[in-house]
Amino acid sequence: MKKALNLFGKFMLWLAVTLVIVLVAFLIMIYMVSRGPSTQVRDLFVTSVRETSAAGFLADLFLSKEEVEAIASSNVIDVGEISTDTNLVVIEEPTEGDEQVADIEIYDVKGALYKGKMMIIKDPSRVKVGICNEFDKNKAGMTLLELVDKYDAIAGINGGRYNDDNGFGKGGLPEGIVFSEGELVYGDLDRTYNIYGFDKNDVFICGRMTGREAVEKGFRDAVTFGPALVVNGEAVPSTGTGGGLNPRTAIGQRADGSVLLLVIEGRQTSSLGATYLDLIEIMLEYEAVNAANLDGGMSSSMAYEGEEIVNNCSIKGSRDMPTAFVVTK
Repeated sequence: MKKALNLFGKFMLWLAVTLVIVLVAFLIMIYMVSRGPSTQVRDLFVTSVRETSAAGFLADLFLSKEEVEAIASSNVIDVGEISTDTNLVVIEEPTEGDEQVADIEIYDVKGALYKGKMMIIKDPSRVKVGICNEFDKNKAGMTLLELVDKYDAIAGINGGRYNDDNGFGKGGLPEGIVFSEGELVYGDLDRTYNIYGFDKNDVFICGRMTGREAVEKGFRDAVTFGPALVVNGEAVPSTGTGGGLNPRTAIGQRADGSVLLLVIEGRQTSSLGATYLDLIEIMLEYEAVNAANLDGGMSSSMAYEGEEIVNNCSIKGSRDMPTAFVVTK
Protein backbone atom coordinates (compact mmCIF):
# COMPACT_ATOMS: atom_id res chain seq x y z
CA MET A 1 0.00 0.00 0.00
CA LYS A 2 2.78 2.41 0.92
CA LYS A 3 4.61 1.61 -2.31
CA ALA A 4 1.45 2.24 -4.35
CA LEU A 5 0.94 5.61 -2.63
CA ASN A 6 4.55 6.51 -3.30
CA LEU A 7 4.16 5.67 -7.00
CA PHE A 8 0.92 7.64 -7.16
CA GLY A 9 2.61 10.64 -5.57
CA LYS A 10 5.45 10.51 -8.08
CA PHE A 11 2.98 10.25 -10.94
CA MET A 12 1.03 13.28 -9.70
CA LEU A 13 4.26 15.27 -9.34
CA TRP A 14 5.28 14.30 -12.87
CA LEU A 15 1.84 15.27 -14.16
CA ALA A 16 1.95 18.64 -12.40
CA VAL A 17 5.43 19.43 -13.73
CA THR A 18 4.37 18.38 -17.24
CA LEU A 19 1.30 20.62 -17.11
CA VAL A 20 3.40 23.57 -15.92
CA ILE A 21 5.89 23.02 -18.76
CA VAL A 22 3.06 22.82 -21.32
CA LEU A 23 1.44 25.97 -19.91
CA VAL A 24 4.72 27.90 -19.94
CA ALA A 25 5.43 26.75 -23.51
CA PHE A 26 1.92 27.81 -24.55
CA LEU A 27 2.35 31.26 -22.99
CA ILE A 28 5.73 31.68 -24.68
CA MET A 29 4.14 30.78 -28.01
CA ILE A 30 1.33 33.31 -27.48
CA TYR A 31 3.90 35.96 -26.53
CA MET A 32 5.99 35.28 -29.64
CA VAL A 33 2.91 35.50 -31.86
CA SER A 34 1.70 38.68 -30.14
CA ARG A 35 5.07 40.42 -29.90
CA GLY A 36 7.05 38.71 -32.65
CA PRO A 37 8.33 40.28 -35.86
CA SER A 38 5.39 39.27 -38.08
CA THR A 39 2.49 41.70 -37.84
CA GLN A 40 0.53 39.56 -40.31
CA VAL A 41 0.70 36.51 -38.02
CA ARG A 42 -0.16 38.70 -35.03
CA ASP A 43 -3.18 40.18 -36.75
CA LEU A 44 -4.47 36.77 -37.88
CA PHE A 45 -4.09 35.44 -34.36
CA VAL A 46 -5.91 38.36 -32.75
CA THR A 47 -8.78 38.43 -35.24
CA SER A 48 -9.13 34.64 -35.12
CA VAL A 49 -9.38 34.24 -31.33
CA ARG A 50 -11.65 37.28 -30.95
CA GLU A 51 -14.22 35.49 -33.10
CA THR A 52 -14.39 32.46 -30.78
CA SER A 53 -16.81 31.97 -27.91
CA ALA A 54 -14.26 30.87 -25.33
CA ALA A 55 -10.75 31.94 -26.40
CA GLY A 56 -11.16 35.64 -27.04
CA PHE A 57 -9.21 36.52 -23.89
CA LEU A 58 -6.00 35.19 -25.47
CA ALA A 59 -5.77 38.30 -27.62
CA ASP A 60 -5.42 40.44 -24.48
CA LEU A 61 -2.68 38.46 -22.74
CA PHE A 62 0.27 40.41 -24.16
CA LEU A 63 -1.39 43.24 -26.05
CA SER A 64 -3.10 46.32 -24.68
CA LYS A 65 -6.79 46.91 -25.24
CA GLU A 66 -5.90 49.76 -27.59
CA GLU A 67 -3.60 47.53 -29.64
CA VAL A 68 -6.23 44.80 -29.92
CA GLU A 69 -8.91 47.26 -30.99
CA ALA A 70 -6.58 48.80 -33.58
CA ILE A 71 -5.91 45.37 -35.09
CA ALA A 72 -9.61 44.51 -35.09
CA SER A 73 -10.61 47.79 -36.72
CA SER A 74 -8.07 47.30 -39.52
CA ASN A 75 -9.51 43.88 -40.46
CA VAL A 76 -13.24 44.35 -40.96
CA ILE A 77 -16.04 44.04 -43.50
CA ASP A 78 -17.53 47.49 -44.14
CA VAL A 79 -21.14 46.58 -44.91
CA GLY A 80 -22.57 50.08 -44.56
CA GLU A 81 -26.01 50.63 -46.06
CA ILE A 82 -26.87 47.75 -48.38
CA SER A 83 -29.90 47.18 -50.57
CA THR A 84 -30.38 43.98 -52.56
CA ASP A 85 -31.55 44.48 -56.13
CA THR A 86 -33.91 41.50 -56.51
CA ASN A 87 -34.16 42.12 -60.27
CA LEU A 88 -30.63 40.77 -60.71
CA VAL A 89 -31.88 37.25 -59.96
CA VAL A 90 -34.03 35.60 -62.61
CA ILE A 91 -34.99 32.12 -61.47
CA GLU A 92 -35.10 29.48 -64.17
CA GLU A 93 -38.17 27.29 -64.30
CA PRO A 94 -37.37 23.64 -63.51
CA THR A 95 -37.37 21.34 -66.51
CA GLU A 96 -40.21 18.83 -66.44
CA GLY A 97 -39.05 15.35 -65.53
CA ASP A 98 -35.76 16.46 -63.93
CA GLU A 99 -34.72 14.46 -60.88
CA GLN A 100 -34.40 16.79 -57.89
CA VAL A 101 -31.46 14.92 -56.38
CA ALA A 102 -29.55 15.52 -59.62
CA ASP A 103 -30.07 19.24 -59.04
CA ILE A 104 -27.54 19.15 -56.18
CA GLU A 105 -23.86 19.48 -57.01
CA ILE A 106 -21.05 19.26 -54.44
CA TYR A 107 -17.51 20.48 -55.03
CA ASP A 108 -14.34 20.38 -52.96
CA VAL A 109 -13.04 23.85 -52.11
CA LYS A 110 -9.37 24.34 -51.25
CA GLY A 111 -7.11 27.24 -50.39
CA ALA A 112 -3.64 27.66 -48.95
CA LEU A 113 -4.87 27.28 -45.36
CA TYR A 114 -8.33 25.74 -45.67
CA LYS A 115 -10.52 23.11 -47.26
CA GLY A 116 -14.25 22.61 -47.38
CA LYS A 117 -17.20 21.99 -49.66
CA MET A 118 -19.52 24.01 -51.86
CA MET A 119 -23.02 22.65 -52.41
CA ILE A 120 -25.08 24.10 -55.28
CA ILE A 121 -28.87 23.69 -55.32
CA LYS A 122 -30.51 24.60 -58.64
CA ASP A 123 -34.04 25.09 -57.24
CA PRO A 124 -34.02 27.78 -54.50
CA SER A 125 -37.55 26.88 -53.36
CA ARG A 126 -36.07 23.73 -51.79
CA VAL A 127 -33.88 25.73 -49.37
CA LYS A 128 -35.69 26.50 -46.12
CA VAL A 129 -34.89 27.39 -42.52
CA GLY A 130 -35.47 24.41 -40.26
CA ILE A 131 -36.07 25.12 -36.56
CA CYS A 132 -35.71 23.01 -33.43
CA ASN A 133 -38.80 21.80 -31.57
CA GLU A 134 -38.78 24.59 -28.97
CA PHE A 135 -36.88 27.84 -28.56
CA ASP A 136 -35.62 27.84 -24.96
CA LYS A 137 -32.25 28.95 -23.53
CA ASN A 138 -32.38 26.17 -20.95
CA LYS A 139 -33.19 23.39 -23.41
CA ALA A 140 -31.02 21.79 -26.02
CA GLY A 141 -31.53 22.58 -29.67
CA MET A 142 -31.05 19.93 -32.33
CA THR A 143 -28.00 18.74 -34.23
CA LEU A 144 -27.77 19.47 -37.93
CA LEU A 145 -28.57 15.86 -38.80
CA GLU A 146 -31.59 15.95 -36.50
CA LEU A 147 -32.87 19.15 -38.12
CA VAL A 148 -32.37 17.71 -41.60
CA ASP A 149 -34.23 14.55 -40.56
CA LYS A 150 -37.07 16.55 -38.95
CA TYR A 151 -37.85 18.18 -42.30
CA ASP A 152 -37.29 14.97 -44.28
CA ALA A 153 -34.58 16.89 -46.12
CA ILE A 154 -31.65 15.58 -48.09
CA ALA A 155 -29.03 18.14 -47.04
CA GLY A 156 -28.35 21.12 -44.84
CA ILE A 157 -25.93 23.52 -43.23
CA ASN A 158 -25.97 25.24 -39.84
CA GLY A 159 -27.93 28.47 -39.67
CA GLY A 160 -28.07 31.71 -37.74
CA ARG A 161 -26.87 33.26 -34.52
CA TYR A 162 -27.84 31.67 -31.21
CA ASN A 163 -27.28 32.04 -27.50
CA ASP A 164 -23.96 30.37 -26.62
CA ASP A 165 -22.56 31.41 -23.25
CA ASN A 166 -18.77 31.19 -23.67
CA GLY A 167 -19.16 28.17 -25.92
CA PHE A 168 -21.24 26.23 -23.40
CA GLY A 169 -24.76 27.21 -24.42
CA LYS A 170 -27.41 24.56 -24.98
CA GLY A 171 -28.16 25.74 -28.51
CA GLY A 172 -31.90 26.09 -27.98
CA LEU A 173 -32.38 29.85 -28.30
CA PRO A 174 -31.73 31.89 -31.46
CA GLU A 175 -30.57 35.49 -31.41
CA GLY A 176 -31.93 38.03 -33.85
CA ILE A 177 -34.83 37.10 -36.11
CA VAL A 178 -36.02 33.82 -37.62
CA PHE A 179 -38.44 33.22 -40.49
CA SER A 180 -39.38 29.63 -41.29
CA GLU A 181 -41.69 28.52 -44.10
CA GLY A 182 -43.27 31.95 -44.46
CA GLU A 183 -43.80 32.63 -40.76
CA LEU A 184 -42.02 34.96 -38.36
CA VAL A 185 -41.19 32.47 -35.60
CA TYR A 186 -38.72 34.51 -33.54
CA GLY A 187 -38.00 38.22 -33.20
CA ASP A 188 -39.81 41.50 -32.63
CA LEU A 189 -41.61 43.58 -35.24
CA ASP A 190 -40.12 46.85 -34.01
CA ARG A 191 -36.50 45.80 -33.50
CA THR A 192 -33.86 46.18 -36.20
CA TYR A 193 -31.89 43.16 -37.36
CA ASN A 194 -29.25 42.07 -39.83
CA ILE A 195 -31.30 39.62 -41.86
CA TYR A 196 -30.29 37.17 -44.55
CA GLY A 197 -32.61 34.79 -46.33
CA PHE A 198 -35.18 34.15 -49.05
CA ASP A 199 -38.31 36.05 -49.88
CA LYS A 200 -41.50 34.42 -51.14
CA ASN A 201 -40.18 34.72 -54.70
CA ASP A 202 -37.16 32.56 -53.68
CA VAL A 203 -34.72 35.46 -54.04
CA PHE A 204 -31.92 35.69 -51.46
CA ILE A 205 -31.83 39.11 -49.76
CA CYS A 206 -29.18 40.75 -47.58
CA GLY A 207 -30.35 43.66 -45.48
CA ARG A 208 -30.76 45.50 -42.22
CA MET A 209 -34.35 46.24 -41.28
CA THR A 210 -37.00 45.92 -38.61
CA GLY A 211 -39.03 42.79 -38.18
CA ARG A 212 -42.05 44.65 -39.55
CA GLU A 213 -40.15 45.69 -42.67
CA ALA A 214 -39.00 42.10 -43.14
CA VAL A 215 -42.60 40.87 -42.96
CA GLU A 216 -43.67 43.52 -45.47
CA LYS A 217 -40.80 42.55 -47.77
CA GLY A 218 -42.16 39.01 -47.80
CA PHE A 219 -39.37 36.95 -46.24
CA ARG A 220 -40.20 33.25 -46.09
CA ASP A 221 -37.00 31.76 -44.62
CA ALA A 222 -34.30 33.88 -43.00
CA VAL A 223 -31.96 34.24 -40.01
CA THR A 224 -29.64 36.76 -38.40
CA PHE A 225 -25.87 36.64 -38.61
CA GLY A 226 -23.56 38.25 -41.17
CA PRO A 227 -21.74 40.11 -42.41
CA ALA A 228 -22.89 40.31 -46.02
CA LEU A 229 -20.10 39.20 -48.35
CA VAL A 230 -21.38 39.94 -51.85
CA VAL A 231 -24.22 42.33 -52.71
CA ASN A 232 -25.56 42.88 -56.24
CA GLY A 233 -22.62 41.05 -57.74
CA GLU A 234 -19.97 43.16 -56.00
CA ALA A 235 -17.70 42.27 -53.09
CA VAL A 236 -18.59 44.09 -49.91
CA PRO A 237 -15.67 46.46 -49.09
CA SER A 238 -13.18 45.10 -46.58
CA THR A 239 -9.95 46.08 -44.90
CA GLY A 240 -7.18 43.60 -44.28
CA THR A 241 -8.49 40.05 -44.31
CA GLY A 242 -11.89 41.10 -43.00
CA GLY A 243 -11.51 38.68 -40.09
CA GLY A 244 -9.48 35.82 -38.68
CA LEU A 245 -8.91 32.20 -39.71
CA ASN A 246 -11.86 30.13 -38.49
CA PRO A 247 -14.36 27.51 -39.58
CA ARG A 248 -16.93 29.29 -41.74
CA THR A 249 -20.41 28.78 -43.14
CA ALA A 250 -21.88 30.98 -45.85
CA ILE A 251 -24.88 31.09 -48.16
CA GLY A 252 -25.39 32.82 -51.49
CA GLN A 253 -27.33 32.85 -54.76
CA ARG A 254 -26.46 33.07 -58.43
CA ALA A 255 -28.25 35.14 -61.05
CA ASP A 256 -30.18 32.04 -62.22
CA GLY A 257 -31.46 31.45 -58.69
CA SER A 258 -29.13 28.58 -57.82
CA VAL A 259 -28.26 28.55 -54.11
CA LEU A 260 -24.65 28.30 -52.92
CA LEU A 261 -24.01 26.62 -49.55
CA LEU A 262 -20.39 26.83 -48.40
CA VAL A 263 -18.77 25.28 -45.33
CA ILE A 264 -15.04 25.57 -44.53
CA GLU A 265 -13.34 23.35 -41.96
CA GLY A 266 -11.07 25.00 -39.41
CA ARG A 267 -8.96 24.68 -36.27
CA GLN A 268 -7.47 21.45 -37.61
CA THR A 269 -4.02 20.60 -38.91
CA SER A 270 -5.49 19.87 -42.34
CA SER A 271 -7.50 23.12 -42.44
CA LEU A 272 -6.80 26.15 -40.25
CA GLY A 273 -9.87 28.00 -41.50
CA ALA A 274 -10.83 30.86 -43.79
CA THR A 275 -11.07 34.63 -43.49
CA TYR A 276 -14.05 36.69 -44.66
CA LEU A 277 -11.95 37.76 -47.63
CA ASP A 278 -11.51 34.08 -48.52
CA LEU A 279 -15.29 33.59 -48.42
CA ILE A 280 -15.83 36.60 -50.68
CA GLU A 281 -13.34 35.27 -53.22
CA ILE A 282 -14.94 31.81 -53.20
CA MET A 283 -18.45 33.19 -53.59
CA LEU A 284 -17.40 35.41 -56.50
CA GLU A 285 -15.60 32.46 -58.11
CA TYR A 286 -18.91 30.56 -57.99
CA GLU A 287 -20.72 33.59 -59.48
CA ALA A 288 -22.71 34.69 -56.44
CA VAL A 289 -24.89 37.76 -56.92
CA ASN A 290 -25.63 38.00 -53.19
CA ALA A 291 -23.98 36.12 -50.33
CA ALA A 292 -23.65 36.31 -46.55
CA ASN A 293 -21.74 34.75 -43.71
CA LEU A 294 -23.65 32.51 -41.29
CA ASP A 295 -22.72 31.15 -37.86
CA GLY A 296 -19.26 29.58 -37.88
CA GLY A 297 -16.73 28.14 -35.46
CA MET A 298 -17.74 24.91 -33.77
CA SER A 299 -21.19 25.09 -35.39
CA SER A 300 -19.96 24.98 -39.00
CA SER A 301 -21.14 21.75 -40.61
CA MET A 302 -22.70 20.35 -43.78
CA ALA A 303 -24.89 17.29 -44.08
CA TYR A 304 -25.85 15.25 -47.13
CA GLU A 305 -27.80 12.02 -47.37
CA GLY A 306 -27.68 11.28 -43.65
CA GLU A 307 -23.99 12.07 -43.07
CA GLU A 308 -21.95 15.10 -42.08
CA ILE A 309 -19.65 15.60 -45.04
CA VAL A 310 -17.75 18.54 -43.54
CA ASN A 311 -16.24 17.90 -40.12
CA ASN A 312 -16.97 20.40 -37.36
CA CYS A 313 -14.20 21.26 -34.91
CA SER A 314 -16.17 20.72 -31.70
CA ILE A 315 -14.51 18.28 -29.32
CA LYS A 316 -17.99 17.44 -28.04
CA GLY A 317 -19.19 16.26 -31.45
CA SER A 318 -22.15 17.67 -33.39
CA ARG A 319 -23.48 20.82 -31.77
CA ASP A 320 -27.08 21.51 -30.86
CA MET A 321 -28.50 24.55 -32.65
CA PRO A 322 -31.89 26.21 -33.05
CA THR A 323 -31.80 26.79 -36.83
CA ALA A 324 -30.36 25.37 -40.03
CA PHE A 325 -30.80 25.87 -43.74
CA VAL A 326 -32.16 22.55 -45.00
CA VAL A 327 -32.61 21.31 -48.58
CA THR A 328 -35.88 19.45 -49.05
CA LYS A 329 -36.21 16.41 -51.29
